[in-house]
Amino acid sequence: MSAGCAICGRPMAPEYRPFCSKRCANVDLQRWLGGVYAIPAVEDDESDSAPVTENDEP
Repeated sequence: MSAGCAICGRPMAPEYRPFCSKRCANVDLQRWLGGVYAIPAVEDDESDSAPVTENDEP
């Protein structure tokens, strides 16, 4: 049993896997390019963000 298209749920087409068509593949690409699938970043408060000077030891 195979899963359906990742966008619309129709049966997948081998040439567009995991999508059913070029259209659904393009919808997915547009979502990536538009930031819909962006993974939120979490910044660490304890990171060393101070600039390094010549007097600092490595």
